[in-house]
Amino acid sequence: MTACTQTKNPFLQEWDTPYGIPPFEKISLEDYIPAVKAGIEQQEKELEAILNNPEAPSFKNTIDVYEQSGEILDKVTGVLYNLQETDGGDEMEKIAEEATELLTKHENAISMNKKFFGRVKSIYEADQSALTREQQMVLKNLYKSFTRNGVDLDDASQERLKEINVKIAGLQQKFGTNLLAENNAFKDKFGIPVSSYTDEMTTCEDRTRREEMFKAYSSRGNNGNEYDNKALALEILKLRAEKADMLGFETFAAYELDDQMAKEPAAVDKFLSEIQTAANAKAKEEVADMQKIMDEDVAAGKLPKGSRIQPWDWFFYAEKVRARKYALDENQTKPYFQMENVRHGIFAAAHKIYGINVEPLEDVPVYNPAVETFKVTDSDGSLLGIFMTDYFPRPTKRGGAWMNAFREQYQDKDGKDVRPIIVNVGNMASPTGTEPALFSIDNVETVFHEFGHALHGLLSKCAYKSVSGTSVKRDFVETFSQFNENWAFQPEILAEYAKHYKTGEVIPDSLVAKITNARKFNQGFMTAELCAASILDMKWHELTSEDLKKMSEGDQASNVAAFEEKVCKEMGLPDEIIPRYRTTYFNHIFNSGYCAGYYSYLWSEVLDKDAFEFFEQNGIYNPAIASKFRRTFLERGGSEEPMVLYMMFRGAQPDPGALLRARGLE
Repeated sequence: MTACTQTKNPFLQEWDTPYGIPPFEKISLEDYIPAVKAGIEQQEKELEAILNNPEAPSFKNTIDVYEQSGEILDKVTGVLYNLQETDGGDEMEKIAEEATELLTKHENAISMNKKFFGRVKSIYEADQSALTREQQMVLKNLYKSFTRNGVDLDDASQERLKEINVKIAGLQQKFGTNLLAENNAFKDKFGIPVSSYTDEMTTCEDRTRREEMFKAYSSRGNNGNEYDNKALALEILKLRAEKADMLGFETFAAYELDDQMAKEPAAVDKFLSEIQTAANAKAKEEVADMQKIMDEDVAAGKLPKGSRIQPWDWFFYAEKVRARKYALDENQTKPYFQMENVRHGIFAAAHKIYGINVEPLEDVPVYNPAVETFKVTDSDGSLLGIFMTDYFPRPTKRGGAWMNAFREQYQDKDGKDVRPIIVNVGNMASPTGTEPALFSIDNVETVFHEFGHALHGLLSKCAYKSVSGTSVKRDFVETFSQFNENWAFQPEILAEYAKHYKTGEVIPDSLVAKITNARKFNQGFMTAELCAASILDMKWHELTSEDLKKMSEGDQASNVAAFEEKVCKEMGLPDEIIPRYRTTYFNHIFNSGYCAGYYSYLWSEVLDKDAFEFFEQNGIYNPAIASKFRRTFLERGGSEEPMVLYMMFRGAQPDPGALLRARGLE
């Protein structure tokens, strides 16, 4: 499509599509930037109207109006950033970089607008008793967004902070672009996508190839080429530290955690240290088990004398240990986990637990032929939302798996309930020329995990989009994705979906028992690498501006490597394990909103496992408990403080031991 005039730009028109799904086929690359600029202009005028209102500031004439503003921006950013991650490319990356700079400047102008803050502050400091609890949370969040973004700084400091925010946004985009290029280079060299790395390392008999793959995988972004991320990471860290300094915090970690459940770095450090200690001890036992089998290979002449388990041996020999201990071979389970059947499983589980129904939608717009779309309804037939799946890798898609929204749930200015449009994206095993997509046990867990996020968005019943769905504290949001994993291998749920792709036979009880018995297998490694990455994240963001200045001097490659080595040594990480993400490919913390926040997965897991123990105590399919979980958490989003909601549901503080029990680390 050629460049459109503004009157023909799809983002500037009403979308006359089923359920308001974006008209992807009508959107061209040339539409994004004009739409972003038009959206900024629209919201600037809406904000000007708020500020020029001669009436005394009130929730209705200020907060309500602001919450309803920015309609064009919501539409264009919902599409742009989803497609940048799933259908990227050089042109899309350039557009996203330009849009990010424009949007960052626009957001700076709002968050540092002293006149706007004056109105919000007067409402915040007034009597709030007439407001709903959700309105109070919306007001509190907006007030804090000003104070946490420099509204009280002098003009010169505000200008510097604006520069910092724009630079950080651009550098983060570049970090992600570089990583995508490095991921594609890995695929070109080894013939497999990064998403298949674990599977290949598990099955590859060639130890030399395993070593080469490990070194290439763990060196992404650290190859001294045009896609090297070391300098980018250090610059991002320096700018974040400077920002924290300006806002009165000793470190960026302190700044970030001030607005999370954990509150302060010391609490996170203590939490992670206890888990790491338990995981390291278990992992050393796992190394000993693997070494016994490696010694057999040495005795058989398959390996040189003196061979020891190395990081590139872990997946391969762990699978051999699992096969011996539990007689579980994933070649036996994969035929029962065809993608379409697993997807039916997440729907069947949600129906059994929450009473919702899912049906396919045909002839609706999709952004890629691989995308499939579904209509989600409640037990009374009312619409809950639209759900899309995009599970397979392609060169234009970043690695990993995630949930996102093309449209959040909220109530419009007329009080109409606008239902969400949610997408789950992944990089799971693709169909081959002879077989459909057959998922590993890990793939199955990932699908259930991401649908847990989707349910958090789909079941939302909030009035304001700023607190609806997954708009909750970062160290709370993973609770509901991880909670949903608990259903993946329940026998009753497996019976609904785990059917052999050739025969239709339901997975036999003997194989279910093997899966169940092996659930805690290799948890020393799994927990140690996850916790190690969380600690690495915290230690980077606990550095001061002066620390980072010194680290940026001299040989940056050596400095980054030395810092990582020091952190791993201090945490006692076994030599056979590296953090799940090393600095130069740690997209979560350098380009995905989890800076000083990767600990959230483990923090949330305490809540998730404690909540599931409550289900187990009362019957895991108890409709009253499931309904309470839905009403308390999934419908309320961020409309109440996380721990208040948790106490409402559980009636007690979460037990930290629940995580260790679930992982077999007690």
